[in-house]
Amino acid sequence: MHQERGVVAALERHQVGIYLAAMVLGALLGRAAPAVGSGLEPLINPVLGALLYVTFLQVPAAELARSLRAGRFLAAVLVVNFVVVPLVVAVLFAFLPADLAVRLGVLLVLLTPCVDYVIVFSGLAGGSSRRLLAATPLLLLAQMLLLPVFLLVFLGRELSDVVAVGPFLEAFLVLIVIPLALAWATQAWAARRPAGRKVAEAASTAMVPLMAMTLLTVVASQVPALDGRVADVALVVPHYVVFLVVMPFAGMAVARLLRLDTSDGRAVVFTGATRNSLVVLPLALALPDHLAVAAVVVVAQTLVEVVGMVIYVRAVPRLLPTR
Repeated sequence: MHQERGVVAALERHQVGIYLAAMVLGALLGRAAPAVGSGLEPLINPVLGALLYVTFLQVPAAELARSLRAGRFLAAVLVVNFVVVPLVVAVLFAFLPADLAVRLGVLLVLLTPCVDYVIVFSGLAGGSSRRLLAATPLLLLAQMLLLPVFLLVFLGRELSDVVAVGPFLEAFLVLIVIPLALAWATQAWAARRPAGRKVAEAASTAMVPLMAMTLLTVVASQVPALDGRVADVALVVPHYVVFLVVMPFAGMAVARLLRLDTSDGRAVVFTGATRNSLVVLPLALALPDHLAVAAVVVVAQTLVEVVGMVIYVRAVPRLLPTR
């Protein structure tokens, strides 16, 4: 048991490097063996569902209820993600390429807040990761309800010709309802039986390997789709960089407006800046073939963001020092 905890602690200490290595390995695999990379695509939803199950397992049902009463923090999280971010995206949108697939990919990823590794990076920077973790089910639900509305506002009614409702419902079921229900069932089992506690503890130790596996699978499966579209995807990278530069200051402004303490303010900065590329990727993959590049545009944001988060972990504590 002691040795197992030592391994888990080592993984957690080096998780940022592990995630970067997983993405590099995924890119190399997708490039060197495109058939193998593309063949990993059906694994994205199962791996992501497992990752979210482990994430939700760390949120006791009682803590989720308490998080809903953390009024100012929750208000800041919702305002940053569903008011401020759409306004920032509206400015960036005006400078995007005219290609519908590229625009759709950027909107899908930038309009949805992250619910997985944001907790890791926020915690590394001294943010209120537990509060952020408890808010993840609400963030997931809110973004799935609001994303179709935002897409309609940005792209107009013709969007209905290319975006089906089915993938949204499937994503909500597979990535929210089922993992959350299984997590709560595991918690109830762990509260009553030693076997349940062992399962819950074992599942909780799998967070870093599952995240690494998810990143490797996602990157490897999408790199083959880059053929002939590298220039199109490269054009959106500066938009992602600008987003990462702007959002810390927007998040800090909201945190100060609502008089949050330092740790809560840092968490708000991270939730505003990190996006939900992994969860919206299945939506992008469900688009018609002529919009297939949207999925690669989504994955490109992950590559930019993880590098950005390494910088954030050092920069955010300086921008929001302990009082």
